[in-house]
Amino acid sequence: MELLAPAGGIEQLRAAVRFGADAVYLASDRFGMRARAANFALEDIPAAVEIAHAAGVKVHVTANILMEQGDLAALPDYFRALDAAGVDAFIIGDLGAAAIARRVAPRVALHVSTQASVANSEAARVWYSLGASRVVCAREMSLDDIARMREDMPADMEIEAFAHGAMCMAVSGRCLISSYLTGRSGNRGHCTQPCRWSYTLEEEKRPGEHFPIEEDGHGTFIMNAKDMNMLAHLDALRAAGVDSIKIEGRNKKAFYVASVVNAYRQVLDGSPAANFAPELEAVSHRPYGTGFFFGEAEQAPNYDGYEQQAMHVADVVDADLETRTIVARCRNRFAEGEELEILSPRVPISRVVVRNLTWLPDLTESDPDPAPVPVPVANRSCGIYRFSAGAGVGACAGSDDEASADVGVTARTAADAADILPAAGDFLRVRRFRRSARSGA
Repeated sequence: MELLAPAGGIEQLRAAVRFGADAVYLASDRFGMRARAANFALEDIPAAVEIAHAAGVKVHVTANILMEQGDLAALPDYFRALDAAGVDAFIIGDLGAAAIARRVAPRVALHVSTQASVANSEAARVWYSLGASRVVCAREMSLDDIARMREDMPADMEIEAFAHGAMCMAVSGRCLISSYLTGRSGNRGHCTQPCRWSYTLEEEKRPGEHFPIEEDGHGTFIMNAKDMNMLAHLDALRAAGVDSIKIEGRNKKAFYVASVVNAYRQVLDGSPAANFAPELEAVSHRPYGTGFFFGEAEQAPNYDGYEQQAMHVADVVDADLETRTIVARCRNRFAEGEELEILSPRVPISRVVVRNLTWLPDLTESDPDPAPVPVPVANRSCGIYRFSAGAGVGACAGSDDEASADVGVTARTAADAADILPAAGDFLRVRRFRRSARSGA
């Protein structure tokens, strides 16, 4: 199965490629469903494609908003530019946009967005007759539904399915709530996520008197869907006929993309899902479920936010094995003597202890050669720091160390870790629980 990862910007693209994605999906600054993501300027798409293709990774570009009449005039030149950039596929949910894409850029594969709500083989056949080579199945489909559709659709037409990430109260992402309440249409890429808000009940003859929808005094998040997590069910997805599994998250940061892609890559390559399930707890997420694959999707009515077991603290810029020195860009606070975990692609988590922490000031015209400054804490956002890597205590799923038993990777001793350093492009994190939520309980 193909592992398809989100690339909301260039950092996320590099992380997805480095940590094992087979393909990435992204958007230019027009026509995509995630208008708040960094996205890519049209003139930057060729460079993004070059980075991906150099690693053997395909690039799918979304043009999946609800197209209006005023959008049509710009589409031919837009699709031609993407074709010239070398993209591999368009993800489109609008029939008119699909017709234009096939006419002006026939080389580029046409993938049918989940926004089109393809939920049966006849719909798939119609899209196939229009030149589509893949459908992203409706998010309301069960595994049994997908298997039945697979049996009766063209054999050379692929099925893509979301396997991880945010769900929403909508029909395959087509929602009217945001537009109705705020004037910002989710179908045009501007969702305000009102399904995450807290609601109470008001009876028209008693205005201003609010009643809890459940037995709770703070209201209920009745439309707040659980995030999807199918890491433990990849064999079932494959057996149902799914050709590509998709990770949702073009509004997510590079650390999130790297963590989730790494977990799914490892399990697709044969590692036990139980070893990497804790990695998905490490990143920011809502309570997990399995969507509609095994029945009705579940909501999280008492919870409207995120939690995570680890905090991303730095991006590795460089590392010297001989001197055991790491240079990193600070993303969140970390301190002298603190133990950091190293997230690297396709290897177990290892640990280092921060020693001799030093801030490396930026060069300026007045000081072209600033002296390094020893500091007790790294706390300058995006500042560059250098430190010596002391040996960590090891890492662990399956180890006897209860304190480290949630790292989710093969055990490694401190002696083994002595030879382990991160490389540029890796991430550093600390085990630091964080919750950002309002609770209705």
